[in-house]
Amino acid sequence: MKTIAYEQPPVELPLRTDPDPVPAAGCGVCAALAAQRREARLRGDHSTVSDCNVELRNHPHPEEAA
Repeated sequence: MKTIAYEQPPVELPLRTDPDPVPAAGCGVCAALAAQRREARLRGDHSTVSDCNVELRNHPHPEEAA
């Protein structure tokens, strides 16, 4: 493999602008995550907002398994 001997320009990744996942109606876990996300957003804690969104997207519900 040949080594590149000159500087490369930085890689620019697009900003994800997916809409926030909607909490499932009647699910206490989803409601708690949505509240945590709301509070984190008010504090400007974007890392926690992102973490809550991941948890909401991945949280299973019995009707989804069918």
